[in-house]
Amino acid sequence: MQKLIKELRNYTKPNKFHSLFEIMVTFLPFVLFWFMAHIFFSISNTISFIFCLLAGVFLTRLFLIQHDCGHGSFFNSRLANDIVGKILGVFTLTPYHAWRYSHSVHHATSGNLDKRGIGDVRTLTVNEYSNLSMLYRALYRIYRNPIVMFGIGPAYLFLLRNRLPTGFSNGDRKFWLSTIGTNITIIMAVVLMIYFIGLREFILIHTPIILFAALIGVWLFYIQHQFEDSFWVKSDLWNFYDGALLGSSYYDLPGPLRWITANIGIHHVHHLNSKIPFYYLNDVLKDYPHLKNVRRITISSSLLSIKCSLWDEKQKKMVSFSEVKKPSLSNI
Repeated sequence: MQKLIKELRNYTKPNKFHSLFEIMVTFLPFVLFWFMAHIFFSISNTISFIFCLLAGVFLTRLFLIQHDCGHGSFFNSRLANDIVGKILGVFTLTPYHAWRYSHSVHHATSGNLDKRGIGDVRTLTVNEYSNLSMLYRALYRIYRNPIVMFGIGPAYLFLLRNRLPTGFSNGDRKFWLSTIGTNITIIMAVVLMIYFIGLREFILIHTPIILFAALIGVWLFYIQHQFEDSFWVKSDLWNFYDGALLGSSYYDLPGPLRWITANIGIHHVHHLNSKIPFYYLNDVLKDYPHLKNVRRITISSSLLSIKCSLWDEKQKKMVSFSEVKKPSLSNI
């Protein structure tokens, strides 16, 4: 393992021109599809909606570029990463500094049962769930319902929760300033767009773009850590490398989907070394083919992970609600 960790450092030097190219081939299609949705809005609602979905796909890719900026892996310069990350945060409705911090906590604690709650999907153990009152078990089941997790949840996260740096104290000024600054810039951009194309058209075009991008983003984050053979242990047994390699999936996607999702499916490698730019992650798999067999899931098998809702500490795997024995009346 130590040898692999050392060798992965060879992939951590970003190429400035490659990074700029990735921004160009992501941002330009996003703008083009947005514009086409606007052009066809008064001609065909169906065609306009299709262009909205395409714009949403590329908006997701912009978020993934912002994600690499947050790790300091997209450019050699921290200033360049921060500038690009902040700008993209306006498009993705994600305040850069606040998100970067919570995501760094996620990377530092992934798979640690004692340090859940920041930058991750809320996950209870079977025992924790069984000891909840009837009301709180119901609330957790609602939270884990696919309609909430992948429908209401993404909308709430990007439209509402990201408007305040939740989880930070009032003393964390830079997170508040980052969030408020992002919000003000978003408002200015929205007002400008409404001025040019009108309120109704802006809402009917941009809302499905945001919601579709949010859905893709939440699904990708979910499937990266919420799968049957994931990894969760207490602090005394946890270490960074097992949490990274065993607690993150390799989402084996077809080539076009791998490109559009910026290789984020090669998540176990990303967690081993988050300084690797996403455009080098494929190279890691080619050079270390054994990593293709670690926590590999496919599109079809990933759909089964939707039922994974609880961590069973005895079986060391994620299980569904139906696999859990009914809590005794003494726990209600």
